[in-house]
Amino acid sequence: MKGYNSLEEVRQDITTGAVTCRDLVNYYLQNIERKKHLNAYLEVFAEEALNQADEVDQKIAAGTAGRLAGMVIGIKDVLAYKDHSLQSSSRILEGFKSLYTATAVQRLLDEDVIIIGRQNCDEFAMGASNETSAYGPALNEIDNSRVPGGSSGGSAVAVQADLCLASIGSDTGGSVRQPAAFCDIIGFKPTYSRISRYGLVAYASSFDQIGTLTRSIEDAALLLEIMAGADEFDSTASHRPVVPYSEQLQTDKKFRIGYIRDTLESEGLDPEIRETMLGVIDRLKAEDHTVEAVDFPYLDFIVPSYYILTTAEASSNLSRYDGVKYGYRSPDATDLVSMYKKTRTQGFGHEVKKRIMLGTFVLSADYYDAYYTKAQRVRRLIKEKTEELLRNYDFLIMPTTPTTAFPLGGNDAEPLAIYLADIFTVQASLAGVPAISVPVGYDAKGLPIGLQVLTRPFEEAQLFAFSKVVNEKIILA
Repeated sequence: MKGYNSLEEVRQDITTGAVTCRDLVNYYLQNIERKKHLNAYLEVFAEEALNQADEVDQKIAAGTAGRLAGMVIGIKDVLAYKDHSLQSSSRILEGFKSLYTATAVQRLLDEDVIIIGRQNCDEFAMGASNETSAYGPALNEIDNSRVPGGSSGGSAVAVQADLCLASIGSDTGGSVRQPAAFCDIIGFKPTYSRISRYGLVAYASSFDQIGTLTRSIEDAALLLEIMAGADEFDSTASHRPVVPYSEQLQTDKKFRIGYIRDTLESEGLDPEIRETMLGVIDRLKAEDHTVEAVDFPYLDFIVPSYYILTTAEASSNLSRYDGVKYGYRSPDATDLVSMYKKTRTQGFGHEVKKRIMLGTFVLSADYYDAYYTKAQRVRRLIKEKTEELLRNYDFLIMPTTPTTAFPLGGNDAEPLAIYLADIFTVQASLAGVPAISVPVGYDAKGLPIGLQVLTRPFEEAQLFAFSKVVNEKIILA
């Protein structure tokens, strides 16, 4: 059976009778088994997915199927799915099953999506390589000795390796966009508040957002269209009307585009990525788009402010995992205090403990103003400057990552190096604006390179339309 790059291709074959939803699920199950060494899935819902497929096939035959009939997806292990395990790739949630389904997941199910499994990720979505997972790293299919990126590494690999058509992940500081760039697929993060966070395990609540990993712009647009919108269970979800994104993908408009000068002049940027970016800029100009260099004076402050704020929020959000109510409980405890200490010591991995401790430190009375308050002020400056640039330009473009996929364990010798993998993605997260990573080429080793595009809040329709231009006229031309 052939592989598919979009739901449109799937629906065409379903319409002609060339394939059924059961056929599709069996195809992906076979691929998952054949490529299980990639460690993309923590759990596969084989029997349940086949039963879902049969139900959807019946609906298709009756003419009552939803808009996602024929789409087989996986969900990152930070999204609640009722009566299914939810562990955030952490030992501390061992044995826990969700009591409800996330709003975004339920909206997909209501449109007849088929969920095939639960995908590996960095523990509590803290990481940029999928190496902090308690269940081992997912592997990049292009080169198994390299990381797929993180934290949605398993979700990206699943789409890359044809283990599902699309994945639903989460993006706090680049956790969808960075692995998409490493795995040669499309990674999209919407405006903060565009999709309800109800049912998403919290890492840093003022940053976390559900995003998509797909092979096509069309699928990303349709998934957002279905998941977006107000939610009575999440007071932070926007009440703005949801645009029919999937119907607004065609444009012949000539856009004003800014690229941040310092991102291309950064010493840490791989020379091959720089050359690829300059080539993209030249092709955009050749298509009569206006492309200009812009200055962003806060680039050096983005990563420090991001990690101060996210670790502070993480130290608060993760305090609920104590061994009392659910999940792992240390068998070595002798009293209540030792149960807390031993459970959290044994249940959390090294990276999560490090971030909890850092977050607790920056929130402490003696250092609150010196770190947390100052970082909030810097965040406001970053947000205001980003919005100022986007008033003058339709889009900001930059590399998604400073390097291509790095080797497994490659950053062990330099603990700070892994944090710098987020240097280009965290701007959109701090500003709360939508961003997408689109494949634009390969380096000499055949490793993918991603272009990141940012736009104004709630203008995802324009972002998708431009990304489609990039994908079809700039890259494939």
